[in-house]
Amino acid sequence: MAVNDPIGDLITRIRNAGMRNKSKISSPGSKLRMTVLDVLKSEGYIRGYTTVEHKNGRNEVEIELKYFDGAPVIRDITRVSKPGRRVYVSAKDLPRVNNGLGVSVISTPKGVMADHAARDANVGGEVLFTVF
Repeated sequence: MAVNDPIGDLITRIRNAGMRNKSKISSPGSKLRMTVLDVLKSEGYIRGYTTVEHKNGRNEVEIELKYFDGAPVIRDITRVSKPGRRVYVSAKDLPRVNNGLGVSVISTPKGVMADHAARDANVGGEVLFTVF
């Protein structure tokens, strides 16, 4: 099945699995999804992910969610830039999520990165989503 918004699909799968206290979820694999998952892993929101290749040539990503005291580490994950309305920001206008406790994931010309890394690199871009 074709997905028009792969990042929105990934975020929804993570949000739904967290509400159901699932330990692992699977998602179709792509380079963009894996770079987003790399950012989530480096920020400590997921344990990790592995890629699984099927016989028909398609690959899937198995994501291992992270929990603390029985509650999911990801409390809130929200899509900001959508296919119908893209949201771009400059380096000086990068948003802070919950006074710096959360993270905005930004797609920049230097790659997908967290908001603090984009501030350090002095680059702006498209705000993909926020996570807290």
